[in-house]
Amino acid sequence: MGKIRQLDDALSNKIAAGEVVERPASVVKELVENAIDAGSTVVEIEIEEAGMAKIRITDNGDGIEEDDVLAAFQRHATSKIKDENDLFRIRTLGFRGEALPSIASVSRLEMKTSTGQDAGTKVLIEGGKVVSVEKADSRKGTDITVTDLFFNTPARLKYMKTIHTELGNITDVVNRISLAHPEVSLRLVHNGRKLLNTNGNGDPRQVLAAIYGMNMVKSMVNISAESLDYKISGWITLPEVTRASRNYISTMINGRFIKNYALAKAIQEGYHTLLPIGRYPVALLDIQMDPLLVDVNVHPSKMEVRLSKEQELNQLVTEAVKNVFKTKELIPAGFVAKKAEKPKSEQTFLELEHLPDWQQSLNQGGAWTDSGLQKQASGPATHDAAVEPAWDQDLPEATIAEAPTPDCWSSDRLEVRERALEENLSEGVPANGTGGKMLEQGDVRPDQRNGLYGEDRRAEVFPDDASFAVPEPQVTDREAFSSRVPPLYPIGQMHGTYILAQNDRGLYIIDQHAAQERIKYEYFREKVGQVASELQDMLVPLTFEYSPDDCIRIDEYLHELEKVGVFLESFGHNSYIVRSHPQWFPRGEEKELIEEMIEQLLSMKRVDVKKLREEAAILMSCKGSIKANRHLRNDEIQSLLDELRRSSDPFTCPHGRPIIVHYSTYEMEKMFKRVM
Repeated sequence: MGKIRQLDDALSNKIAAGEVVERPASVVKELVENAIDAGSTVVEIEIEEAGMAKIRITDNGDGIEEDDVLAAFQRHATSKIKDENDLFRIRTLGFRGEALPSIASVSRLEMKTSTGQDAGTKVLIEGGKVVSVEKADSRKGTDITVTDLFFNTPARLKYMKTIHTELGNITDVVNRISLAHPEVSLRLVHNGRKLLNTNGNGDPRQVLAAIYGMNMVKSMVNISAESLDYKISGWITLPEVTRASRNYISTMINGRFIKNYALAKAIQEGYHTLLPIGRYPVALLDIQMDPLLVDVNVHPSKMEVRLSKEQELNQLVTEAVKNVFKTKELIPAGFVAKKAEKPKSEQTFLELEHLPDWQQSLNQGGAWTDSGLQKQASGPATHDAAVEPAWDQDLPEATIAEAPTPDCWSSDRLEVRERALEENLSEGVPANGTGGKMLEQGDVRPDQRNGLYGEDRRAEVFPDDASFAVPEPQVTDREAFSSRVPPLYPIGQMHGTYILAQNDRGLYIIDQHAAQERIKYEYFREKVGQVASELQDMLVPLTFEYSPDDCIRIDEYLHELEKVGVFLESFGHNSYIVRSHPQWFPRGEEKELIEEMIEQLLSMKRVDVKKLREEAAILMSCKGSIKANRHLRNDEIQSLLDELRRSSDPFTCPHGRPIIVHYSTYEMEKMFKRVM
């Protein structure tokens, strides 16, 4: 007798449920996506005990006709595709026909549905078996209630986390869907407590505000780009607003939330050195493309996709982010303006510190365990709303100060001096130049006190009650070094580490090490030249040893190393020798760089020279820059400031730390109560 047998439908559905229904959040995701595919404009999600006790999804979509109700619970039964051609042109969120039968096989499910024309239908299913089918009211839409999830698969219950962890997963899923579909009003309620409520007006900023809060939206700027194949749009935070996890980057393709490391990395690459190491932006990226360019039939969860022109898309995303910050002034304000009392129409969300502990953790992407709260980034978090959102209010885009014209920085009372650093930056600071006249007390005219530069952009968008005029800038014939940073005039140093400078717009504090690190980084980045043609012979060759299988792969791709100026020669059993190296290699780091190139070759079958040269430039700039407790003469400080203004990106060091901070004249006078 044969050993191979056909599994019955009940067992097959339970097996399929293992992939489709991993946890309560999976049920919520599948049912909400079905509601959106049905044309719903309002979807209500009610859950109890993080979905383990009850999940109810109510929508106002098209509903299901009576003849199709039972068919909807058959495996691979769907109305969204008909043939193979449809499979590669998918625009709906669902298409596999697995969700409903999988959910029904591991729970007790009740569904009421109607097309709004005739009487509706009510069906009750327990563990995959139909218990009853009867008439129901004719309200258009679908109402699905799932209770006792995994009641017939106790092994699955063992892998469920705590209530708070599962709640965090559900919240994350609903937040992502609401960001992907701002045109749909989503309402999430847990145990009678409202966690999210979007208005469905199509504005993603309103959804971002509902999830992250108003202050976050104020610090976000719009990005957009378009090519023959892709159209991208979205919102990203200013470099000064970061998070410790990539989970706050939400990526959508054709209205579908996806997980794609390469796209998240492309957003980071757009910031480049504007972000500190280990910090990530909050971002929403919406990508529209021809369905033929994306394969969504990769995993039952449909959150993993394959892209046919992924490199082109990543480059477009990176350039879109770069273009936002390319010509902008990014000097952070030294003081964070005190929050004014919000008018009632703006008191949409409770402040984080006023929320209960469990809600604070949810807002911060936290997860819970029985032993207490464990901080665990789980993506967007929700703010509880004590007052209904004022959805009709306009949310302005965060403004980054446009770089003023080059001749607006000067005042008739400020003498402009231009100095250059010595060519040999490794010696630290220049020795040439003469000291300049510093401003004396009272040099700032009263009518210029409120001329702000680099003020808190959030205060600029949503001003305090106090208002003040910004005078027209002085215009001279002088051409500034850079239109992104004003001329600065040294006052002195603090602890031999921070430079104090001023102009008619206020006080500036500059980290001298970070400033010269930026200058030297750009210098070395240009100086490295052509890696393949500029080689340095070594008196003592370097030797490298690898395993036999690694040697086979290295020999196959030796030409990749030769392209970048590294020539490996066989040197006995499983070893190689190198007699020269590109001149741009930092002294003392030759062996480590060649080893890294070989590791790249073994893992990626190519050598990323751009990345290696970037790392080398950062390393050389950091080692040779001015250190803390180094006291500088006034003319040396001036030359350093002028050279910083010549930099292409003078706001952060190569590691993403800020170089310069601005305290406006108004802020200083307010601090000393000269302005009330």
